[in-house]
Amino acid sequence: MANDDAIRRRLARESPHRAIIVVLLTMGLCASFLFTLVVPIQSRLPELLDSTRDDTAWVLTATLLAAAIITPISGRLGDMYGKRRVILALLLVTLVGSLIIALSSDVVIVIAGRALQGAMSGVIPLGISVMRDILPANKVDSAVATMSSTLGVGSAIGLPVSALITEYADWHALFWMTTVLCAMAFGLVLWIVPVSVLRTAGRFDYLGAIGLAAALLCLLLAISRGDSWGWLSPTTILTGLGGLVIAVLWGWYQLRTKDPLLDLRVAARRPVLLTNLASVALGFSLFASNVVYPQMLEQPAGDGVGFGLSLFIASLIIMPSGICMLLLSPVAGRLAGIIGPKSLLMMGATALIVAYGFSIFFHGAVWQLLIANLLIGVGIGFGYSSMPMLIMRSVPQHETGASNGLNALFRSLGTSTAAAVMGAVLAASSASSSSGMPSGSGYQLSFLLGILAAIIALGLAAFIPRKPYAERHPSMPEKE
Repeated sequence: MANDDAIRRRLARESPHRAIIVVLLTMGLCASFLFTLVVPIQSRLPELLDSTRDDTAWVLTATLLAAAIITPISGRLGDMYGKRRVILALLLVTLVGSLIIALSSDVVIVIAGRALQGAMSGVIPLGISVMRDILPANKVDSAVATMSSTLGVGSAIGLPVSALITEYADWHALFWMTTVLCAMAFGLVLWIVPVSVLRTAGRFDYLGAIGLAAALLCLLLAISRGDSWGWLSPTTILTGLGGLVIAVLWGWYQLRTKDPLLDLRVAARRPVLLTNLASVALGFSLFASNVVYPQMLEQPAGDGVGFGLSLFIASLIIMPSGICMLLLSPVAGRLAGIIGPKSLLMMGATALIVAYGFSIFFHGAVWQLLIANLLIGVGIGFGYSSMPMLIMRSVPQHETGASNGLNALFRSLGTSTAAAVMGAVLAASSASSSSGMPSGSGYQLSFLLGILAAIIALGLAAFIPRKPYAERHPSMPEKE
């Protein structure tokens, strides 16, 4: 009887934590799902919005730019004013953006709505930070690994759902669905997630936020629009150089102001810096697979390269990689406790090298691409799970939100670069192909670039210290 009472008390203590984890994971799935919504209708946007292809490209670009700017800034706001409060604000902004698109077919309004939806990108790093604040130490790694996996799971599951809705219903139904999902997530967070009590003192660095936004806007515009503008055009070069100049001036200012938006001295710590740089490479590898494999599966079969599958069937081939990430997330949490997150990151990078290497030699059957995508799921599952753990072991707790936001930004830089580079590679191979579609050599080059990015991530991970920063510098203050 006494044992039964003890079990009941233990379950009562654990149930709030489980509920919080479930709510945060649901929120993460909604966020990653939202970014796949326009994939099924991307080629039809000029027709659906009665606009030019160049204008409708901003439907994708606007979300990318907004997400990159909002993520690190929302992390800092979460550290200062409460992570739950900022999560609720981001969900509300995303809900408004979804509702705007659901009610309109005007290209300008849809672009504005998609920019507002970019706010959703900030909820995953903030959710990871909430986990660190409120969960017992023995549950943090597993919960963080599962939260990180939602980045791939939501996309993998959301793609066939979006394709199915697009095929049999009005495309506005996609955004009515995200409106409902955001409203549900808002209610669950308000009800279940406790108010954050850990706050960072000081004032918000508005000038730093403006400078970071300007630098990212210029750099990402040059990366994302370089292919259509021309990589050597004056517009691309001036925009990219302008972004670099603003970034240097912003860094100089951040090192000299009293309450910086991002503490660059903490960000420059070797484990944080190397993890963030590895995030760029991993982000590149992930998005390269999202571009290359679906296009190969959907390309007409007559040219001997593609398989002629519909978007819905192709997305079903891609989906198991996301499910693999979800199933591996608790394993990743346990492995991190045994071998450390550094080794986990190296395992992830190695799996990506094997995946793209396999594709170089074996890509003539659908089942071979399925195996490659499963290996991609293993690599991204382990890699993405390890990065927040490495960050949180190397920054003070009051810097968790901003540091995780910065890590998410570096991943975004990788995915943005992959979208531009892979798009240019496949477009160039299409131009030289008699069928007007990407050639086998174009896909081979894409696989090689995926391997190169994974090798870079593996090399950077090898130099990350194994011990947490506090263990290696016990006499150092939390905030340098």
